[in-house]
Amino acid sequence: MQTMIFLAVGIIIALWLFLYFIPLGIWFSALVSGVRISLLQLILMRWRKVPPAVIVNNLIASTKAGIPITRNELEAHFLAGGHVGTVVKALISADKANIPLTFKSAAAIDLAGREVFEAVQMSVNPKVINTPPVAAVAKDGIQLIAKARVTVRANIKQLVGGAGEETILARVGEGIVTAIGSAGSHKEVLENPDSISKVVLNKGLDSGTAFEILSIDIADIDVGINIGAKLQMDQANADKNIAQAKAEERRAMAVANEQEMKAKAQEARAKVIEAEAQIPMAIAEAFRSGNLGVIDYYKLENIKADTQMRDSIAKPQTKSDSDTKLT
Repeated sequence: MQTMIFLAVGIIIALWLFLYFIPLGIWFSALVSGVRISLLQLILMRWRKVPPAVIVNNLIASTKAGIPITRNELEAHFLAGGHVGTVVKALISADKANIPLTFKSAAAIDLAGREVFEAVQMSVNPKVINTPPVAAVAKDGIQLIAKARVTVRANIKQLVGGAGEETILARVGEGIVTAIGSAGSHKEVLENPDSISKVVLNKGLDSGTAFEILSIDIADIDVGINIGAKLQMDQANADKNIAQAKAEERRAMAVANEQEMKAKAQEARAKVIEAEAQIPMAIAEAFRSGNLGVIDYYKLENIKADTQMRDSIAKPQTKSDSDTKLT
């Protein structure tokens, strides 16, 4: 009993290996579909690690669509890491839409990392790209924030090596900033937003890109802040701060000069006090040396008293001074 079971399992495995390396079903499907391919080629595909079903099914699809593609072309594209099914679908779609596309071009686009089938669909049905808000300032200093919708379709001839959507968005944003910045007033832009579209379209922004710009429509324009007034206010504040700094500098210099003058006055008073302190010593020395007599000394005191009286008469006495003397 066990021998029969092992024998049945062995037969099943052998049959599976036989059908795997000799895909009779795939060969028969190709035969009835009008695709000429030998059974030996299908066996060799297994050894080359190429799935026969992928190659045969795409050969059948291209043959039914009337597109001439050879087995070697599909195998070479698969071994190069390409997507055979995507390329064949793109060729069939391009043929139905009367878009000129060869297998070589489609394979190159696919190997370049771009979605060739999506590109063909975009050529038939253009795509709308919404730009992020673009802020620009008109000549009157008013900021405007614009949003645009860019309608593009794929340029099959420039898909290899052409710039992508990011470049389109960057160029459109630059064109919007230029158009708004060249306007004399923000009111002109608000009244005629289509003027932005005309200016941007005339720049040929799609050159060197994988797309062809069909139209640029301004979807929305919002009024932002008054940049001109803000700049003037900032300039006025800066001028005010500079003036305050200069005034503070002059005040500090005046205070320094005042302190210097006070110091000089105190120094002069100190010298006067020092000189007055030497007068009694000079008088005593004059007495000792005989240059000054008693009569001369009394005359000097009388002159001094007379001078003080004259000063008191010339300068009227204040109430606080009289109160001080009474006390």
